[in-house]
Amino acid sequence: MKLDLEKYKKLAQSKLKENKKFISKLKQKKPKDLDSTITKFHYETFEKISCLDCANCCKTLGPLITTKDISRISKHLKISENVFIENYLTIDEDNDYIFKSMPCPFLLPDNYCSIYDYRPKACAEYPHTNRRKAHQILNITLKNTITCPAVFEIVENLKNHYSSNQKQR
Repeated sequence: MKLDLEKYKKLAQSKLKENKKFISKLKQKKPKDLDSTITKFHYETFEKISCLDCANCCKTLGPLITTKDISRISKHLKISENVFIENYLTIDEDNDYIFKSMPCPFLLPDNYCSIYDYRPKACAEYPHTNRRKAHQILNITLKNTITCPAVFEIVENLKNHYSSNQKQR
């Protein structure tokens, strides 16, 4: 089942102002249970939404490629690091390596990744909603609501959770 990415994007954009306000309040309050709450919603959401039905991140976001990524992926591909860099990478305005073009050159037509076990660290950690110190990356979480339907759902769950907790007090 493919997700309706346009529907999610429009919905996320229509709620962007509301979500910015919510994220701003969350950053100020720094609830002690934020890490456990966002992680709980992360796992619940990914029980319902499959990355293989979407792969929007692989189609639209250019991940940062570290020197460790370059070494690991080039070894897997059995090519030199220089050849890997020459064939697949460019340097962005921040002087970081990123893929020359999107969608990701390793994304297969069925949304599987041909280098999944060797993929860049940024890809492995995306969408960053199951990590500690979530308050440090709430701006990234907000930005990811536009790209990732799961992140949009997680933020909606967070809003419901924290607004219902406020009402109970």
